[in-house]
Amino acid sequence: MTFTQRFQTFVWEGDSISCEVAGIEITARIVRDDCPDAPDERQDGFWPSLYKDAPGFIGPGPNHRQRFAEAQAKAEAVMEAWRRDEWFYCGIVLSVALEGVTLDAHAASLWGIEANYPGSDNAYLTQVAQELLSEALDAGRAAARRLCAALEISGARA
Repeated sequence: MTFTQRFQTFVWEGDSISCEVAGIEITARIVRDDCPDAPDERQDGFWPSLYKDAPGFIGPGPNHRQRFAEAQAKAEAVMEAWRRDEWFYCGIVLSVALEGVTLDAHAASLWGIEANYPGSDNAYLTQVAQELLSEALDAGRAAARRLCAALEISGARA
């Protein structure tokens, strides 16, 4: 059981990939994360540091000033790209359906993922969808069992 499609190297909110497992259709879609926090507010150590006890410590060794300058320039470029909305945080949300009937619109998800991050090919988005696949299938099967049980009960009363 696997997604044979992959998310594109540049994605938009709402983009999706799908696969079918034992007659159940699973769709993974990109949903923009509604948390407005900037990258440096979300990630300890986002900004590089020369101080060994700081989260962004670049490590000791030769050329530490040059490595710091390079890391600082990269962090500034990432922040500027985020401010220009060139990349964003998203969630990968999986839904499950059977014969066109949605069993669970939010069967599994993971949030706070970078989409279109500078230098990334977005392969991680597909990897996350793949890792959530079994959880989504379990949720879909559980929803199908509940639906069948409800139909049996309502049929017994009729």
